[in-house]
Amino acid sequence: MGIVLRFVDINGYLRERFFELVHVKYTTSKDLKEEISMVLSNHELSIQNLRGQAYDGASNMRGEWNGLKALFMEERHYAYYVHYLAHQLQLALIATAREVAEVHDFFKDLIFIVNDVSSSSKRHDELQASQIAELENLIEIEEVETGKGLNQIGTLQRPGDTRWSSNYKSIYSLLKMYNATRSILVKIAIDRRVTYSEIIQSRRNKDTITVEHHYRVDVFNAVADKQLQELNSRFSERTTELLTLSASLSPINGYKHFNVENICLLAEKYYPEDFSESLLETRKSVAYPLVDRLIQLILTLPVSTTTTERAFSAMKIVKTCLRNKIEDDFLFDYFLVYIEKEIAGKFEIKSIIDDFYSMKPRRARVK
Repeated sequence: MGIVLRFVDINGYLRERFFELVHVKYTTSKDLKEEISMVLSNHELSIQNLRGQAYDGASNMRGEWNGLKALFMEERHYAYYVHYLAHQLQLALIATAREVAEVHDFFKDLIFIVNDVSSSSKRHDELQASQIAELENLIEIEEVETGKGLNQIGTLQRPGDTRWSSNYKSIYSLLKMYNATRSILVKIAIDRRVTYSEIIQSRRNKDTITVEHHYRVDVFNAVADKQLQELNSRFSERTTELLTLSASLSPINGYKHFNVENICLLAEKYYPEDFSESLLETRKSVAYPLVDRLIQLILTLPVSTTTTERAFSAMKIVKTCLRNKIEDDFLFDYFLVYIEKEIAGKFEIKSIIDDFYSMKPRRARVK
């Protein structure tokens, strides 16, 4: 289990640091809470100072009653759980794409086309040759502009499972190379004796009004309803209100969204223990200490995945079969140096040598 700390340092800068790597036998919410609490305690960090928490989307983490976030909130009511926003939106979109039949079929066909056309170097060469031929024809009839960097020959992009933007790139690449891709599919159809063209033609021959109504009304409404269900289930009212009120502290456009009522409500409702009554009494002006402290509290809410993603990437790179049996402390040191390159870059060779010599001597093996 990788633990990442997000905090505001003494100079007011937001920091995220890979903090600890913990070997866990069991992944129940209770066991994970005990491990995290122990790590924080060992480093003299109090649970009472915890103001935010975020985990992956598993039920043992985000469960409303018995999840890890619920157990911590029982002990510390102001340790608000905010699942990474971009990741949540990705999951909502992916769930909709999988559960609405027409959308699911569309992306299934998209993956099929990309894989079929890009499955071999021969077809890849044919796709590029088809693009070149089409482009030469368009240039000849002056249908496209010419110039440096224009009219590049590309390849079909494969959509990813967790990155919604990759689906957009995949669709865009197919639209851009539609004619070239279609010519390759026709060749594949001839080789396999499958009538792709007949299927395409049969779809075109449908009643235009019926098709338009189907996609604009039936499919669109189904997608919109499902999307709203997913967003409502993943973003609680309390979390949404917390983030909405926090927007009043945004410095964008010269503090355009600055709102005294919202700032006071944010302090009173979500962080009452962090402020004295004197700071919360007035509604006519907002004292600097209140705003400064609120900004620090809001910044700790884990709304991004940068350090966490680096940690997950490091697990695939660092923990190889050659290092499969090394001790946890040694493995953690590998992770720390790899993930926190900014810190590791400041290490001096002399200090590393001194630390190495100060280590307990190991028994030499003699053959």
